[in-house]
Amino acid sequence: MKIASYNVENLFDLNYDGTEYSEYIPNTIWKWNSTTYRKKLINLSKVIKDIDPDIISLQEIESDIALKDLQSMLARQGLHLRYRAIADKKNTSVRVAILSKFPLQTRELAVSQSRAYRNILEVKVIIENKPLYIFSNHWKSKSGPESKRIQYAKALKKRLHELPKGSYYILAGDFNAHYQEHKHFIKKRKHNDTKGITGINHILKTIDEEGELYTQESLSQKGNYNLWMELPAGERWTHTYRGKKEALDHIIISPALADSKSSHYVEGSFKTFTPEYLMHRKKPYRWQRSRTRPLHHTGKGYSDHLPIVAEFYIQ
Repeated sequence: MKIASYNVENLFDLNYDGTEYSEYIPNTIWKWNSTTYRKKLINLSKVIKDIDPDIISLQEIESDIALKDLQSMLARQGLHLRYRAIADKKNTSVRVAILSKFPLQTRELAVSQSRAYRNILEVKVIIENKPLYIFSNHWKSKSGPESKRIQYAKALKKRLHELPKGSYYILAGDFNAHYQEHKHFIKKRKHNDTKGITGINHILKTIDEEGELYTQESLSQKGNYNLWMELPAGERWTHTYRGKKEALDHIIISPALADSKSSHYVEGSFKTFTPEYLMHRKKPYRWQRSRTRPLHHTGKGYSDHLPIVAEFYIQ
């Protein structure tokens, strides 16, 4: 089975709820209207159909309306992801969601009572009579310090400790953290307000006692495996910021799924999805706005993130 994750960059519906970003308030000078909304759905559905996932974790979906419209557009293009779930218990501007070919049992993990923190979406899928847990994440951006992202990691850690020992689980989404965040942020006063402790590396235990990322060979039963380690260092990125490539999106798996003796990750299958049409000047071909005033949506482009994909064998 193929599992993907994709930050779709602000898929807003055409209802006015009062929580929209100003450029996504429907039918204003920004031209977020039925034409541009439909074009955004068509563009995103092309990407997802070409990935052809069995399950996909999505970030920056405004509502179940937008998610359902994406699901319907995918069906019209021939990809039937019959089941959907969205973390909509908190009134935030954008949410995490999941589309799936398999029935979903869902719950939300509350990170904080503050509206500024999005809930994490947990789904349980039964495959070959075995439960697979998938967590869709969208952590706080780097406009804020690491302590904010640690709150997400702690909520995840608490839930993972509640799962049966040896569970199959996948942590997917936009973590707004580098796979080696503990090395990258250490001298950045804006981010390092935690004395060098990071959510993705220390709390989720993707590094060993020496501070090196686990490989499949070195992974302990207390750690988790970040699939970026499957690729050469130069290929580990999904996003660019001021010309610098970043790996903000992740698929992190449990020790049980890294064990090739039973149900497992298919070695060598993890990749960034980079067809030519998704790239523009060596960067993700993001959703486009005009360069002239009045600023408006042009109906071109996809997202400022690239999707990531991995395959698993469940038996």
